[in-house]
Amino acid sequence: MQSIKKYIAEFIGTFVLVLFACGTAAVVGCSAENGTGYLLTALAFGLVIVAMAYSIGNVSGCHINPAVSIAMLVSGKLSVKDFIGYVVAQFAGAIAGAAVLMALVGKDSGLGANALYNDSIGLSILVEIILTFVFVIAILGVTSKVENGAVAGIVIGLTLTLVHILGISFTGTSVNPARSFGPALFVGGDALSSVWVFIVAPLVGGVLAALVYKFLAGKKAE
Repeated sequence: MQSIKKYIAEFIGTFVLVLFACGTAAVVGCSAENGTGYLLTALAFGLVIVAMAYSIGNVSGCHINPAVSIAMLVSGKLSVKDFIGYVVAQFAGAIAGAAVLMALVGKDSGLGANALYNDSIGLSILVEIILTFVFVIAILGVTSKVENGAVAGIVIGLTLTLVHILGISFTGTSVNPARSFGPALFVGGDALSSVWVFIVAPLVGGVLAALVYKFLAGKKAE
């Protein structure tokens, strides 16, 4: 029963992330030329994480991101069973959030879907790996000490805002396979055909962050 509650929490968190954060991108726009919309979108992603961290964090840890979950799996903080349950719940939540967003603003809004940087798969993968690495290693660091619990949600939310401030102008910033898949599923076209980049690259970034943090923390403990 406890596992089911965790999965429901992850579903809710990812639903809120897509509806509110991708929704902000769809409503205000997120081009580099439109500074206000750009920053509002970055803040929306960060603020959703803060809100969810302090509401469902004590239930599931508030991963709401397969890249975070795979990092926790590699770090030994999540079982294979829960990893699968979390990812299924996250993708389901993202699809549900995108469906509601689609009903509200329509497909032409773009639904906050990601896009390849300069039509380059290689550059887009590189960008997403770097952004995800920075985001996930911050999560691993701030959650490594119990005494950081009170501020962890704020730190994680601000870090997600940070990577969006840089990444929006490149790929729209994914760092989250579920967040990318939900909107792409409804937008279709190029967004859907290239969504694999925004699934694979964040997962690679998450694994790399877990391995590097494990190495760094291990060295420090010696």
